[in-house]
Amino acid sequence: MQMNCRTSSARSFILANYSLVIVATVLAFGLAADAHSATPGFGPANPFYTASALPFQAPPFDKIKDSDYEPAMDAAIAQNLRELQAIANNSAPPTFDNTLVALERSGRLLQRVNQVFSAMVSANTDPTLDEVQQTEAPKLAALNDDEYLNLKLFTRVKAIYDERDSLHLDTDGKRLVELTYGDFVHAGANLSAAQKRRLREINTQIATLSTAFMQKLRAADNAGAFSTTDKSALAGLTDDQIQAAEEAAKQHKRPGYLIPLQNTTQQPIFDTLSNRDSRREIFR
Repeated sequence: MQMNCRTSSARSFILANYSLVIVATVLAFGLAADAHSATPGFGPANPFYTASALPFQAPPFDKIKDSDYEPAMDAAIAQNLRELQAIANNSAPPTFDNTLVALERSGRLLQRVNQVFSAMVSANTDPTLDEVQQTEAPKLAALNDDEYLNLKLFTRVKAIYDERDSLHLDTDGKRLVELTYGDFVHAGANLSAAQKRRLREINTQIATLSTAFMQKLRAADNAGAFSTTDKSALAGLTDDQIQAAEEAAKQHKRPGYLIPLQNTTQQPIFDTLSNRDSRREIFR
């Protein structure tokens, strides 16, 4: 359940290098957004309410509970939608700053929540997080459509795109305009109203089915993990690998050692695992 491509590292890199003034504006906006992001069920007690004070804004995993994700995600989606509507409904003529830069600095709360949540459901999910993912996936798909299928918003982006050669933008700024316009077109901005309604239905279905598929795939990987209580079955592994297998068993509430399957045709652990019976069982 990832965010749309507007938050990709490439586009963030372009914005970050556009000018120090814009970066300062982005940071100031983020602080203001944090201060006004409260919605029912989401307040200062939630670890996602404000940006992390840890180095590089690393997530405070010791404070985050499973119950924190859904209200934070709902608040973030609602806030991002308000930001998009404000940009689309701006009565001022479209400019690079009030449209393109505004788009780039929107969704900061959603990015903060979704990056952590996506990492958790990929690396250390549980039934509660799976349920949250099933609930939020179609909402995120709808938000993506609310942005890219918004005619007013696309009209502003297209106006800037059409005039890009006369706006005296530097290379990074011009590239940001081109990427943003391309994203809108690729996502269906030029479709008719009827086609957009159908696309929304398809995108919701894809989000729901892809989430279900990934959850089933993770469950199958977990079920197929190699488990043993015999340390000699791990002959050839380094002390660090054995310790990791022991930790994996504890996380999955199994005795002994656990070696999860990797999504490859050959398991990486075969490079060091010398016990023939263990290798055969993992391979099968």
